[in-house]
Amino acid sequence: MNIFFKRIAFILFIGLALSLNTKAQNTDYAGKKGQLYFSWGYNKEWYTQSNIHVRQEALGNDYTFRNVIGKDKPGWNEKSVFKQPITIPQYSYRLGYWFNDDWAFEINFDHTKFQVEQQQLLHLQGKMNFLPVDTYLINRGNLLWQLNNGANFFLFNIVRRYQVPRMQYKNFNVSLLMKAGIGFVYPHVENTIFGNSNDKGFQFGGWDIGVEAALRFTFFKYAYLEYCNKAVYARYTNLKIYEGRSKQAFGCYEMLANIGVNIPIVKQKAKVAHVK
Repeated sequence: MNIFFKRIAFILFIGLALSLNTKAQNTDYAGKKGQLYFSWGYNKEWYTQSNIHVRQEALGNDYTFRNVIGKDKPGWNEKSVFKQPITIPQYSYRLGYWFNDDWAFEINFDHTKFQVEQQQLLHLQGKMNFLPVDTYLINRGNLLWQLNNGANFFLFNIVRRYQVPRMQYKNFNVSLLMKAGIGFVYPHVENTIFGNSNDKGFQFGGWDIGVEAALRFTFFKYAYLEYCNKAVYARYTNLKIYEGRSKQAFGCYEMLANIGVNIPIVKQKAKVAHVK
């Protein structure tokens, strides 16, 4: 995960550097107070290793799969991204409101996917069938674990914008958005553990926190493209499994590309020049 921390450190460094020089050539350009913005895009994820705790009292099970490796499932490649419904791949949207020229409140949602990799060495520790267990096994279908119709991160963010110096023009603008928030996860839980499958479905799964940095390229004031880097910590509890419940927590690094639009909803007051 060294690349994870290097990317986050780089993003924070850029944000700090720009915060020291926020004087813009044209601060009236884009994202004024009273505007909404909305964007849609796609995402790619990398996850930290995580523990999956299984509790099935009626079966005498209370054990943990330790340091499990998981991956995402983008659902598209360069040949298929335009050949299937837009909601199948890992997608994202943001809806925000500028309550100040450089401060916004945002609803932030990422439809992400998580699935445990097969053929990895699983460390199983705890109690199984009422007996102590501490063993290793190759995952050949023993743990089919998917948050695959969504690990689904919801965040309520505060957004701070920094104009990139010398990149504000009449029909083009570049800005950096730094975001932080807290929210909840609403996963689609589907799993089979040692041959026993759950009743798959959506459920409220716990909470998450996250930070994000986005470079926004705005064209003709109203349309924009974004490139985003994001770090999330998600904690899932009380997830449905066969005859029991489970919990899991992991960190996630995301890269996102979005397309969006600014929507004025409050008419701006014209500036009046006073002549002495």
